[in-house]
Amino acid sequence: MNSDIDKHAKTDASAPAQYLTFMLGGESFGIGIMAVKEIIEFGSVTEVPMMPASIRGVINLRGAVVPVMDLAARFGRPPAVPGKRTCIVIVELDLEGERQVTGVVVDAVSAVLDIPAAEIEPAPSFGTRIRGDFIAGMGKVNGKFVILLNVEQVLRIEGLPELSSTDLAAA
Repeated sequence: MNSDIDKHAKTDASAPAQYLTFMLGGESFGIGIMAVKEIIEFGSVTEVPMMPASIRGVINLRGAVVPVMDLAARFGRPPAVPGKRTCIVIVELDLEGERQVTGVVVDAVSAVLDIPAAEIEPAPSFGTRIRGDFIAGMGKVNGKFVILLNVEQVLRIEGLPELSSTDLAAA
């Protein structure tokens, strides 16, 4: 087991961890439920010039400017095409001592699942279509795998922390 899984197993030895699962490009992904603030309907996203390709734009979330990341683009795929079930998952993290709220575009939210630490395998070292450091582990659920994302790593791109401050104030 890798160190991310070991840390997870030690902190949640008594109970399964909960993950919000969602679909993206026909694959099932999960992120720890503790990072999820809310799920909103995909709506108007305001494009901001000079943003990284994976940043779709910003939304107004109850008066706060929130950057919206296109996970498909972040994973090196074509940008997501919004459909009826497309959602924005609002994720709140504490990165480098600062609270960061980011929206991530997903094709469809599936469910909240309890996945015991014993059912989480280390990330494969090759053969995945996304960077290895983006994967915290592979959860086994009903004979299928759910790719458990290391959301801190996925959301950590150069310049993203500044998006929550003055750069977006002009948007």
